[in-house]
Amino acid sequence: MKHIPRKRFGQNFLTDGGIIDAIVRAIAPEAGQPMVEIGPGLMALTQPLVERLGRLTVIELDRDLALRLKLRPDLDVVESDVLKVDFRALAQRLGVPRLRVVGNLPYNISSPILFHLLEQVDVIQDQHFMLQKEVIDRMVAKPATAAYGRLTVMLQWRYAMQDVLFVPPGSFNPPPKVDSAVVRMLPRAQPAELDAKLLEELVQVAFSQRRKILRNTLGRWLEGKGFEGEFDLQRRAEEVSVAEYEALAAAIKQK
Repeated sequence: MKHIPRKRFGQNFLTDGGIIDAIVRAIAPEAGQPMVEIGPGLMALTQPLVERLGRLTVIELDRDLALRLKLRPDLDVVESDVLKVDFRALAQRLGVPRLRVVGNLPYNISSPILFHLLEQVDVIQDQHFMLQKEVIDRMVAKPATAAYGRLTVMLQWRYAMQDVLFVPPGSFNPPPKVDSAVVRMLPRAQPAELDAKLLEELVQVAFSQRRKILRNTLGRWLEGKGFEGEFDLQRRAEEVSVAEYEALAAAIKQK
């Protein structure tokens, strides 16, 4: 039976064979590697991946699609909302220290998924995701650009990231109204040792009114924390590098 894409699940199925091949080459799966695919859908990526891996774990929320996937003996199907999946427990169940994670993420919840995985980055070897190109532009952005923001800082703290492939709307059924791209995310070997919640709060305050200089936003927050160190508040949030945000969070925590 033909599957009708469901808008509530953000389903846009990849159909372009050339793009699929390019994504698989970027992922470079090898036999026996512990890999998890988020949202396998109609198995456009799943099939070439499992052919190379031998076995693949997939996370699928759509009950009808999950039933089809469960017919495959070479797939381990986790029927769940990915935001409820414990990747540490999954790694433990598979008997491995770290997982490779891939997927064509639903664009309507891509940021929550990225933050969910960020909290469990200690069990991630690498991530390759298809996302809205605008989101990837924000992920890999440089300071002092319009795309640079909260998502940039929080992800660049823990990952080295690269935009590896442009994907036009015509590569999907139904075609989305936006351009897409594939990002490679490699957890940093030695990230700055920080309180993640403190950094997140700091960055959220800094970018809460990004057109204003930080003295009007972050300045008051720093006063409330009793911070008396040196930090140039005569800038906008987008002008502060990831390393400076990390150093500020570390100084506040130390105090």
